[in-house]
Amino acid sequence: MLHDIKVGDKIELKKKHPCGENIFEVMRVGMDVKIKCTGCGKEVWLLRRDLNKRIKKILNL
Repeated sequence: MLHDIKVGDKIELKKKHPCGENIFEVMRVGMDVKIKCTGCGKEVWLLRRDLNKRIKKILNL
């Protein structure tokens, strides 16, 4: 399933970040996606196909 994500969206992932948070903010979208943990601020680059597998839901906060 392909999710339509945009810069600024908040997404909930299936697995938690080591800091304990599972809500991330989308910082950049392309072939790779840059997401930022809302708990600790760590930025992570993921391939779009890998991110699509990990998304639990897109939040409209």
